[in-house]
Amino acid sequence: MTDSTPPRKKRARPRRKERPPVTPSLRKKTAAKSKKPRRPALKPGSDPRLKKVFAAIGVPEQAPFSPDPFQLEALKAVRTSDCIVTAPTGAGKTWIAEQVIAAMRKEGKKTWYASPLKALSNSIYELFSGMFGPENTGILTGDRKENPNAPIIVGTTEILRNQLYDSMYSGDDLDTDFVILDEAHFLGDEDRGVVWEETMIYLPRRIPILMLSATIGNPDQIAAWLSTIRQRPCRVVKETNRPVQLYPLFLHPSGTLFPLLRESSGTGPRGLYKRMNDFIKARVQLAPAHRLPPVNEILNVLRKYNLLPAIFFMKSRADCDKALDLCDDQNRAVDPERWRWLEERIDRMVAATPYLAGHKQLLLIRDRAVAAHHSGHLPVWKKAVETFMNEGLLDAVFATSTVAAGVNFPARSVVILNSDRFNGKDFLPLSSIEFHQMTGRAGRRGKDNIGFAVMVPGKFMDLKHVAQVADAPASDIYSQIKINFSMVLNLLLSHTPDQVKTLLNQSFALFQRTQRGMAADNVLWDDFIRHLDFLKDTGFADEAGRLTDDGIWASNLRVDHPLMIAEGFRLSLFPEDDPALLAAVVAAFVNERQVVDSPAVEHAAPKSLRRVFNSLKHAMTPFTRHMKKRGFEPTDLFLAPAVTMHQWATDMDWEDVVFRTGSEEGDLANLVFRAADNLRHIATLTDIFPRAAQSAREGVDLIVREPLV
Repeated sequence: MTDSTPPRKKRARPRRKERPPVTPSLRKKTAAKSKKPRRPALKPGSDPRLKKVFAAIGVPEQAPFSPDPFQLEALKAVRTSDCIVTAPTGAGKTWIAEQVIAAMRKEGKKTWYASPLKALSNSIYELFSGMFGPENTGILTGDRKENPNAPIIVGTTEILRNQLYDSMYSGDDLDTDFVILDEAHFLGDEDRGVVWEETMIYLPRRIPILMLSATIGNPDQIAAWLSTIRQRPCRVVKETNRPVQLYPLFLHPSGTLFPLLRESSGTGPRGLYKRMNDFIKARVQLAPAHRLPPVNEILNVLRKYNLLPAIFFMKSRADCDKALDLCDDQNRAVDPERWRWLEERIDRMVAATPYLAGHKQLLLIRDRAVAAHHSGHLPVWKKAVETFMNEGLLDAVFATSTVAAGVNFPARSVVILNSDRFNGKDFLPLSSIEFHQMTGRAGRRGKDNIGFAVMVPGKFMDLKHVAQVADAPASDIYSQIKINFSMVLNLLLSHTPDQVKTLLNQSFALFQRTQRGMAADNVLWDDFIRHLDFLKDTGFADEAGRLTDDGIWASNLRVDHPLMIAEGFRLSLFPEDDPALLAAVVAAFVNERQVVDSPAVEHAAPKSLRRVFNSLKHAMTPFTRHMKKRGFEPTDLFLAPAVTMHQWATDMDWEDVVFRTGSEEGDLANLVFRAADNLRHIATLTDIFPRAAQSAREGVDLIVREPLV
């Protein structure tokens, strides 16, 4: 499953009017015209073994909250040591953080709560603001900076890492007394794990760490590493039991639900239910390749057995949106109070963000109580869907697997169509961590006695693999630390090369190598020297490994391509007096998608932008060639994202910008947010490039506006 799709071909100008719902009568007419034999409709049914299971469905009795033993154990551990808590999704890890923060507040101390996602940071900020008061809570995510001196700070891990860079440079201690790292299994994330590992290495030993994580296979190894580099004990608190029991199901193409797995014998994996082998041999399918299953009929089966609301995990954003058209309008006479509350909620959302009044999926929420949630949507839309779902106003949400990672988005059931996942390059079988993250959304604590994971048979559903990962021990986490120019520049601000070597010797990567009996060669150090040599060659560092004046100001550019942007400023290639033009050129450095600069793009670009862009690209060629020769990968610069950003920065209507690019709104929003982040870093260069810094600040204001905020 992937959270990206190719840009759709759009030629006709879309109109801002609601799509009429696809009615059952229209479906019948369409089906009658089709020459293909119609598949028999799903007829809801269930295996006799499920009668007792379904009887357990319901809302648990409300009782005074009583913390679980693992929660109390964690609170005891943090008094004297660092602590790693591993527990299933929804087990109550956030409660531990709340108690720690409350205890720190009583002592007049400060806490930093770091999470991997801006959306999750926003949710936690709202939670803590309500608990501890908005005057005591601040948020730092790059996009938001509110109350930065508050005793409780919520933010992304990148911001915390950057603050550590600053404190090492200034010699001042980090202004906090306790750090909580949520979703700590991101230490093993291929792209962002480096930030987590850096944070753990740089964090002063006086500041305790509480790491909250989904179940991982090697928490003891991580604790041993932390104990070694921080010279203080690190305790592991493990919880394996889910707060809400999970029951995996199999949906037969006839519409009958079966148990997926055998009853637990108490030892070893359960294996598939006896009927499953017959289904596998018969190659039964409900989700053929390149086609969606009968989503509406599946919803009817789930509704029959009281298994809603549900999250359907789809393989692509396009499938999430297409699934909505397969759903029928619902009878509002059933539970009219819920429909009234949904209408009121929608009206409040539209009043707060008028742009969403014309959202193409709004009518589908009104009539069908279903929604799509993926990165192709604007943040305000995704937030609204999350709110509707959490308040029990939707029957189903169609989402990509990214919703499983760190967003508070529970349901009674999850529906899984594929046993593999697209990682951006290849389709790979679901790992145990990925599977448990997805199924962790099934069953709402305090709202459900039991949660369900429904497997839909199809070409890309391997039931044997699902049975393996369902009971498999959690996967180990491996170090993902890697050297980049931003890291090298910032470490050299406050360390000599020899001191940097000492830091790199504390890496989890080296610890794991030696733990597995491998040579203690520090490949990170070799790669650091390779980066340092390039800095010397290009004048950002001297022969002794000290940063030059250029290297010092370039270290403020904590972005993906700091040296290219720094070189552009050294060559006076950026438009320093035109905020819109500066924002446009910066967008070329943050674009993540390969595009073709067609004649149409050239024609759409104003002369001023073409002149600046072409001059920059030509003048940067020797530098980028030098990078390639030394084994580094400079980013390719395209005019198309610059044109798009210039259109938006010069007050073109958002809807028109989206239409002209042919992009999903979420993709365009991501381009804007990434460009804004780069501009904020350029804005720190006040002493060196004051005019550019001012234009950068103004550029952020031009592009970060409604409907993006």
